[in-house]
Amino acid sequence: MNAAYLPSIMWEPMVRGALLEDFGIGGDVTTEALGRSDVILQAVFSARKAGVIAGLPGAALAFSLLNPSVTFDAVVEDGQRVEEGETVARVSGPARAILGGERTALNLLCHLSGIASTTRSIVDIVQGTKARVCCTRKTLPGLRSFQKYAVLAGGGSNHRYRLDDAILIKDNHIALCGGSITTTLDAARQRAGHLMKIELEVDTLEQLETALEHGGADAFLLDNMSTDQLRTAVALIDGRAVAEASGGIRPDTARAIAETGVDILSLGWLTQTVTALDIGLDIA
Repeated sequence: MNAAYLPSIMWEPMVRGALLEDFGIGGDVTTEALGRSDVILQAVFSARKAGVIAGLPGAALAFSLLNPSVTFDAVVEDGQRVEEGETVARVSGPARAILGGERTALNLLCHLSGIASTTRSIVDIVQGTKARVCCTRKTLPGLRSFQKYAVLAGGGSNHRYRLDDAILIKDNHIALCGGSITTTLDAARQRAGHLMKIELEVDTLEQLETALEHGGADAFLLDNMSTDQLRTAVALIDGRAVAEASGGIRPDTARAIAETGVDILSLGWLTQTVTALDIGLDIA
């Protein structure tokens, strides 16, 4: 079952804004100029490349917001793999709505499906290890919830959604506290509520040892460490906290990093450098 879910109330403002951006002040002048905007069209979304689908609820809204009479029948579900040429969905309704919503629906569906497909490729690579594939806050402004939704659809996991989700101490925070990990941890603990998790980024095993000797944290972000360093770090943590590997993780390195025993692989490029999945909409 697909673990990704966003209520309609979250999809609607984003899709509405995209439609308003596309329509401008004059609307779809091309379709209107042809004088056949009320003709009922049947159209098919087809995958032009194999991948994993994400974004169907948003694509459906791109049409129903223009005309509630439009029918959108998804043939597959978000999170499902499709092969090249496979039908993804069928849509039927007045030409004004179908052609007016086409680009918004495709932009959303192709972009999110690209994220889901990339995520699934890494999930497949690390299958059999305990490591989860996780995204970060490296997302496009205004699209974070949807990009993270696509990661879930691809079988991945989500890191923080916002700055207020958890305390994540990185190198610049340590610098802010005079370069002392212990001072930084003490300050964070004093402010953290009983439900607020603390994660500490460490670049070296020495930093990790210092933190562990000073009470540790709920999670450690092991940044840009070699596989040998990661194995040692996992042994030092010894199940007392979540071990998260980050930095330089690519398809060709993911398996080796996962096999070090870390709990999480954190990859910013899942959402930052995505290649859209090629999906087309053709009039049947």
